[in-house]
Amino acid sequence: MQMKLKLTVAAALAAMAGLASAQDVQTVKIGHVGPVSGAQAHYGKDNENGVRMAIEDLNAQNIVIGGKKIRFEIQAEDDAADPKQGTAAAQKLCDAKVAGVVGHLNSGTTIPASKVYNDCGIPHVTGAATNPNLTKPGYKTTYRIIANDNALGAGLAFYAADALKLKKVAIIDDRTAYGQGVAEVFKKTAQAKGLQVVDEQFTTDKATDFMAILTAIKSKAPDAIFFGGMDPQAGPMLRQMEQLGLSNVKYFGGDGICTSEIAKLAAGAKTLTNVVCAEGGASLQKMPGGAAWKARYDAKYPNQFQVYSPYTYDATFVLVDAMKRANSVDPKVYTAKLIESNVKGITANIAFEPNGELKNPAITLYVYKDGKKTPLN
Repeated sequence: MQMKLKLTVAAALAAMAGLASAQDVQTVKIGHVGPVSGAQAHYGKDNENGVRMAIEDLNAQNIVIGGKKIRFEIQAEDDAADPKQGTAAAQKLCDAKVAGVVGHLNSGTTIPASKVYNDCGIPHVTGAATNPNLTKPGYKTTYRIIANDNALGAGLAFYAADALKLKKVAIIDDRTAYGQGVAEVFKKTAQAKGLQVVDEQFTTDKATDFMAILTAIKSKAPDAIFFGGMDPQAGPMLRQMEQLGLSNVKYFGGDGICTSEIAKLAAGAKTLTNVVCAEGGASLQKMPGGAAWKARYDAKYPNQFQVYSPYTYDATFVLVDAMKRANSVDPKVYTAKLIESNVKGITANIAFEPNGELKNPAITLYVYKDGKKTPLN
């Protein structure tokens, strides 16, 4: 009887201890927004995977902030690459009182959403949106951990002029904030380097038929075409360039076309070998923790890797690092610590300029060899 009583008391005490420790766990939500539906869903899913993986890794560390054990959770929203849906998703995360946000993918969604986050006082870190206008309003809640279009567009123009010695280029953009922005930087830099812009054409981020604009461009006999846009348009465009006999024309683009997916979307077009694209950051092989991280990612999310998941992974760690240094998960308290970040990430050592831009951003140029994206430098 005494033994039974002892066991019962021990069980009760264990249950109470368990209850106390359960009560001491605080759930902290981190938002992610990207297009997980529509033509750009492969990017959005990859970005979301990066955040999910970071949250798993952070939860394995048993982090204590403000005396409480923290359990992180993702609140994932879909913006379908649409600016209106982007601001609605941002407002939803504000209303849900998430502690911070990683996102969005597109500059066209990130720029309007950044105002929503600023107004509700929640910090957001993008690892994908590259239009320089994002940081121009000077919001203390806006951060970017990837090179912007000034670096990407200029890098490609330098390569076209200096390495390939091209003379004439045509430019197409998809009229989005990203596409127009990166095309504009490429154009300015190319002209400054003495390249002649022989034609400028426009399309949309929903189009699939480019025959008319490519025919117009063909008559101007350019050495290269620069496309400001994403891979759902670039893939079909490469196929149509081949059909029109533009097989010797170089094809430049920013990180929006710099994916594994473009090889599938080009569906065997030989013009894929003419692609030169630029991405912010070092190649995975040269990232501080890139190769080992990619092996873990592939095991968890087979055949889903695109471009930005290492950045969204790091962005999640950047938010949590600021929380740890502030000893608070309250955005009102920890946001001020973000500007002082010095995080050894997978992608780079992450520190910020006063405007929230990444310090010393690297860029890498890529080509496609045997259908595989391969770093040039």
